[in-house]
Amino acid sequence: MLNKTTKIAALLISASVLATGSNVAFARDQISIVGSSTVFPFATTVAERFGKNTSFKTPVVESTGSGGGLKLFCAGVGDGHPDITNASRRIKSSEVETCAKNGVKEIIEVKIGYDGIVLANSRASKQLEVSLKDVFMALAKNVPDGDGKTKANPYKTWQDVNSSLPAVKIEVMGPPPTSGTRDAFVELAMEGGCKAFKWVKALKKSDKKAYKALCHTIREDGAFIESGENDNLIVQKLGANPSAFGIFGFSFLDQNSDTLQGSKINGVAPEFAEISSGNYPVSRSLYFYVKKAHIGKTDGIQEYLNEFASDAAWGEEGYLADKGLIPMSADERKEWASKVKNQQNLSM
Repeated sequence: MLNKTTKIAALLISASVLATGSNVAFARDQISIVGSSTVFPFATTVAERFGKNTSFKTPVVESTGSGGGLKLFCAGVGDGHPDITNASRRIKSSEVETCAKNGVKEIIEVKIGYDGIVLANSRASKQLEVSLKDVFMALAKNVPDGDGKTKANPYKTWQDVNSSLPAVKIEVMGPPPTSGTRDAFVELAMEGGCKAFKWVKALKKSDKKAYKALCHTIREDGAFIESGENDNLIVQKLGANPSAFGIFGFSFLDQNSDTLQGSKINGVAPEFAEISSGNYPVSRSLYFYVKKAHIGKTDGIQEYLNEFASDAAWGEEGYLADKGLIPMSADERKEWASKVKNQQNLSM
């Protein structure tokens, strides 16, 4: 019979294993998926087909944003933690370190395809044609004011930014900082426009911190409105406010093309072929991450991965292309399908 001290020690060891160990004893019969709102419709479509066509339960998919999903994913191993997280950006090295500290030491990375980030508005208004520089000047918290100087963003209308643009109030709804779409937008669109200024481009070498603060910080005076992780909500609001714009993934534009239109950026419209060819300047890769320690403990994970990595799903004529996913090349798909099959560990 265990004495009180021995019992307490055993409980502490058990708690430690539950919190950090990769050999946690658990079993569940339904896959838990969190993460990116952009990847959400693709993951949901695969999950529904998987549940319908196999003996496994339909996975539960939640839209938490890329950052929020990775935070949940990296919190630990076991029944209280998700099996998979979707991401509209690549996992950061700091997040990999957090995962490892919490016992999530083996991660499978799966790239699923490409997506464009759109600046869209209602078809009841004119289509906007802007440069990356225009986007930066419209949405940055601070903007260049002469050589080497900055000022708080004074621009109220698109015409204030560029005289060739309409005299329409700058009102853009977009995702919060936890969103992978937000991360990609500031890196591709904001920074892309910020670098149009020669002295700012030079600043990247002399003071990387100041460069990033200038190029990546979105204004907070009401011109940019954080609208949560639900991209469908932004879509709905654009219908009610034709003068406003929204930032979200191409798939949401594709599914609502009867009422919405994407702005041309650097002369290129956000269309399937333009994103696929790399001509559209605001495009990114999409991913999901799998907790290897959960394979064999949560029913159906490998089978779900196999479904996602099939040409029937992510191929050029696959059902995810119908949902707006831009497929990878045949060679890329073959490479990533092999990684899925072999459960290859993430390599940064």
